Amino acid sequence: MSLKDSVDVDAVARVGLEKLGYKQEMTRSRGLVHILFTVGSTVELAIMAVPYGLAAPIATSLIGGGPAVMIWGWILVSILTQTLALSLAEICSKYPTSAGAYYWCYRLASPHTRVLASWVNGWLTVVGVWTIALSVTFGTAQLVVAGAGIYHPEWIATAWQTCKASYVIFLGVTAVAFLFCLFFNKHLPTIDIICACWTGLGIIVIMICLSTKAAAGRHSITFALGHFDPSYSGWTPGWSFFIGLLPLNNVLAYTYAAIGMITNMAEEVHNPSEILPKAITWSIPIGTLSGVVFLLPILFTLPDVATLLQVSSGQPIGVMFTLIMGSRAGGFGMWFIIFGIGMFCAISISCAASRATWAFARDKAIPFHQSFSKISPYFDDVPVNALLLSTVIQILLGLIYLGSTAAFNAFVGVAVMCLGASYAMPVAISLMNARRDMHDAPFNLGRFGTVINAVAVLWIMFAMILFSMPAVIPVTKVSMNYASVVFVGFGVISAVWYLINGRFFYTGPPIPEESTGSTESNRSTSPLRR
Repeated sequence: MSLKDSVDVDAVARVGLEKLGYKQEMTRSRGLVHILFTVGSTVELAIMAVPYGLAAPIATSLIGGGPAVMIWGWILVSILTQTLALSLAEICSKYPTSAGAYYWCYRLASPHTRVLASWVNGWLTVVGVWTIALSVTFGTAQLVVAGAGIYHPEWIATAWQTCKASYVIFLGVTAVAFLFCLFFNKHLPTIDIICACWTGLGIIVIMICLSTKAAAGRHSITFALGHFDPSYSGWTPGWSFFIGLLPLNNVLAYTYAAIGMITNMAEEVHNPSEILPKAITWSIPIGTLSGVVFLLPILFTLPDVATLLQVSSGQPIGVMFTLIMGSRAGGFGMWFIIFGIGMFCAISISCAASRATWAFARDKAIPFHQSFSKISPYFDDVPVNALLLSTVIQILLGLIYLGSTAAFNAFVGVAVMCLGASYAMPVAISLMNARRDMHDAPFNLGRFGTVINAVAVLWIMFAMILFSMPAVIPVTKVSMNYASVVFVGFGVISAVWYLINGRFFYTGPPIPEESTGSTESNRSTSPLRR
């Protein structure tokens, strides 16, 4: 695209944004490749963080059933999640703004419920991106502990020692991500492309090295694609398969976050009505393919499962790679590829989480919104205060891990529930409106829209129930999954804050009069928001 064409496209995008009720404040510097790999490096999108998302929680997949769960569960989750991507791409093409799902709820809901719907949705989204960012930064820290175990297998850490080490390393990972977001915002699109190359080449290197060495032995295709052992979970075989999807739902959480993060970058993208739907829809097939390519070599060369599950740190990825490669150096090399993806992931998700925080503060839904909605002219248009807020919240929530690993895992689980619910809401509202608002969407699902939307909503409802289940039974205080409790807790906090503050000061996202064609709502004549 020439400079003149880019300027013309950006001018059209600026006018379109003003029609949605906002003024252009950020610089549009990202194209399809940038935005596709930006969020991919953040979480699961495209080829980027799929290896990290599948490798970090691999122990739970092994507990849930092993190879059959890992490969077929991954494909099943990907197919179902594609319906969500298509549904959101359609809505996003009509309303391409960084406000994302809560703006969509406001535009699609009835005049009597739109303010409350957007309020609830916005808080679900913000809490979801905060906790999913926490899971990435803390997960990367735990990878460091696993990497140390490669060269110090004799060190049997206590639970308290593991918690302290993980938290200190987590602070370091968070600090690195924060500094990159603050001082290198202009260069983040380039860093995202580097990440894409790192991940793509890393998958190829892992595939070749594991397939060539196979020091722990090789398995038949029957074992790699069909072996299923639910005995470690304690659940019945049928339900154990779904429990084995929990780590895949961890990747699913990254997918939800990824889709949302794409929309959070809407006001930094050229021609967003065309580029954003493409980025959302293509993310799932590319991610699925990269996941299959990453998993197959592991399944064909998988070491003894019992040995992997006995690792004291609870993170067997380092031991697994070492056994397959037959040497510590080889295992460390494979581990380093995953660690690099995790670091790229932490940087991008911290950046996108700050954008989500800024967008919600812009609409006066966060305490001290005047401060958190500011864009700093001194740091390349970075919402510095929103970045600080999201980072501080991650650090504070991370402290929970020092007292209870079960409580921390609940926050990771609630990220899936929050983000899933936030994205199901606009799709469900559109369905209840017989999809009449989507007829003129640039990216239109046509006559298949109703079926695709319905499958997406039902899948998210099931995933939310699944993520409330414990991985193993009988259930103890440590193994109990408190995600549903935390989810309800955040819902109560959101409701109380709405009664105290929101119903008096929050009036929803801006909708100019020309967008509504009426003055039914006092929001329709509001000025453009800065």
